[in-house]
Amino acid sequence: MNQRILRVLEFDKIRNQLQEQAATSLGKDFAVKLVPLTELEEVQKLQQETDEAAQILRLNKVIPLGGIFDIRPSLKRSVIGGVLNTKECLDVANTIYGGRQVKDFIEDLEEDLPILKDLVEGITPLRELERSIKSCIDDHGQMMDSASEKLRGIRSSIRTYESRVRERLENYTRTKSNMLSDAIVTIRNDRYVLPVKQEYRGAIGGIVHDQSASGQTLFMEPKAVVDLNNQLQEAIVKEGQEVERILRELTGNIAEEEPFLSENVRILGSVDFISSRAKLGQTMKASMPKMNDQGFIRMKQARHPLIAPDEVVPNDVEIGKEYTSIVITGPNTGGKTVTLKMIGLCTLMAQSGLQVPALDGCELAVFEHVFADIGDEQSIEQNLSTFSSHMTNIVDILKHVDHKTLVLFDELGAGTDPQEGAALAMSILDEVVSRGARVIATTHYPELKAYGYNREQVINASVEFDVDSLQPTYRLLIGIPGRSNAFDISSRLGLEKSVIDQAKSLIGVDSKNVENMIASLEKSQIQAQKEYEEAHQVLLESEQIHREIKQEWEKLEQKRETLYKKAEEKAEKALQNAREEAELIVSEIRKMKTNTELKEHEWIEAKKMLEEAKPNLVSKNKSNQKAEPKTQKELHPGDEIKLLTVNQQGSVIEKINDNEYLVQVGIMKVKAKRNDLQLVGKPKKTMEKPLATVKGSNYHVKTELDLRGERFEDALLQLEKYVDDALLANYPKVYIIHGKGTGALRKGVQEFCKRHPSIKSTRPGAAGEGGSGVTVIEFK
Repeated sequence: MNQRILRVLEFDKIRNQLQEQAATSLGKDFAVKLVPLTELEEVQKLQQETDEAAQILRLNKVIPLGGIFDIRPSLKRSVIGGVLNTKECLDVANTIYGGRQVKDFIEDLEEDLPILKDLVEGITPLRELERSIKSCIDDHGQMMDSASEKLRGIRSSIRTYESRVRERLENYTRTKSNMLSDAIVTIRNDRYVLPVKQEYRGAIGGIVHDQSASGQTLFMEPKAVVDLNNQLQEAIVKEGQEVERILRELTGNIAEEEPFLSENVRILGSVDFISSRAKLGQTMKASMPKMNDQGFIRMKQARHPLIAPDEVVPNDVEIGKEYTSIVITGPNTGGKTVTLKMIGLCTLMAQSGLQVPALDGCELAVFEHVFADIGDEQSIEQNLSTFSSHMTNIVDILKHVDHKTLVLFDELGAGTDPQEGAALAMSILDEVVSRGARVIATTHYPELKAYGYNREQVINASVEFDVDSLQPTYRLLIGIPGRSNAFDISSRLGLEKSVIDQAKSLIGVDSKNVENMIASLEKSQIQAQKEYEEAHQVLLESEQIHREIKQEWEKLEQKRETLYKKAEEKAEKALQNAREEAELIVSEIRKMKTNTELKEHEWIEAKKMLEEAKPNLVSKNKSNQKAEPKTQKELHPGDEIKLLTVNQQGSVIEKINDNEYLVQVGIMKVKAKRNDLQLVGKPKKTMEKPLATVKGSNYHVKTELDLRGERFEDALLQLEKYVDDALLANYPKVYIIHGKGTGALRKGVQEFCKRHPSIKSTRPGAAGEGGSGVTVIEFK
């Protein structure tokens, strides 16, 4: 697409409107460079991007693009060794944060947005770099005292010096106020001074830094504060050097992440550009066109994008299947040129990824070239006439026309003898049509009114004119050539009937027949349009009825689903009651069982069988609904849990996979699904628990201690503390899990038990208790 075509069709104005919709300078930069593409796949992707952003707008949501800056110049300076100032560093941090916000917003949306979600996946969070910048620079772009310990100390000394200088100078304002023009402390040349009257210059003494316009006031630095001011200035210099060092360090960190930051900026600019295209479409009440490479254009109620919505007249346009050329005739100021530009501009917009102002279901083609010969392009400098200027442009167009071209001719053949111009216009149209191009031309020549009837690929069209109001309606009538309406208009304006009749007698019979035929076609077209609008209204009413019936059906389905849920809840409640009764029975049997009876794992299996006995109550309508995902927190080793299948508490040992964990319940280790585990609490540090002081106190401590994986010394310290806690909890016996391994830890545990005065005996664990990997301690 050459720049002349974009200028003639006023595509620049569309780009300007697009810039206004952009939220960042990055998006505006993309909008300025917008040009139509010529590959179907690329155009379809652009349209899909715009439609995804439009989906977000339809949800009344806006992509959070605030606080994002064009940091590309700063990144370039950082790479070549420059030092960024505080504002530039802060802009980098804010852009990192803004990019993360955009990424999280789009990824959290439930809608199907494959292109946008894939795009923002490339944004790198860079939290560490953002944190390092924000820890040094505040939101106002000022270096904070906490940026470094050295800077904190320097600024503390600056405040001290300033305080001491002010204190001494304020002493002058109190004791020698009569020598001062005003009892204030001010600053000149970055040094604290006093406004001294000229006659007391010698009494005060010191350095004069400035004087008033009248010369009656001298701004003097008394000798008593010269050294303090010098020390203050030295501290200020050191402060600047430390700030410079910190900024250089931050700039180095930014330079290291430059590839990721540059990619983030590119992606954020693309997201803003896509969003601005969707916003422009929403402003225009536009729709996404279906794109093809077959040269087919069909738009219903299409509007010129640059005409105000309350002024523009929508029109239906179709070309490319039954006919490849449209010849529009009609009076001046009737809207022929506007229609021509509207088709061309909508084509350029669609090939640029923009939605077009037409009803849903519109379809547009991707052309390799769009040519337009519109308006009076007479060149005085080249001494070309209007006709010569047009023909020069047409000659250039004919050099490039093929079947992938859209050509727009305005007043084809104008500017020369009407008979020769009409013949030339028909010849040019024949040439362009023969090459397979799509052509839309406007003309005044009456000879071209019959042109469409003699060519298979050509159809006539006209712009409607209201004879009663003597005003054009700007409606495009496909299939009907335009009438001159000269006699009707003259009559309405008051020309005598005799003059009009005389004029009618002077025109040929063929012209009269053509005018009558056109009038008949126009009448038929208007009637057909009226019937179409009535049929369309009936269709809209039918669709409304269909929607209402569908809503009622959905309500019925929801009511039925509610009844199913109530039945399921009732059954679940009954099962819960039965489960609680079974728990009581199991608890009683546990109390009565002996060591020779059922093993622990057999009880677990029995409980699991009881749980699995629950009937699978599934709603009949669930196949049509999305299951509501239950968000479950990930468990970690040490977390206290409840194993729902046996209604027993335990702790997590390790995570096997995303849905399975190894847990310790009593003295048993079992594998359990995540759905069977309920988080009771996080592990608590032993020292945080209150120590019991008397026997029988309700002190919380487990009946076993797992020392596996611990260092020998740490394990014995834990064992000593645990035995004390178990004694306070009044346990008769406890289980120490040390594993088999080399046997060193087991031996250490047993030697400890022999020395402890409160331990009555020890024994290895039984087969169901962990065997030699467990030592059972019984207390006195």
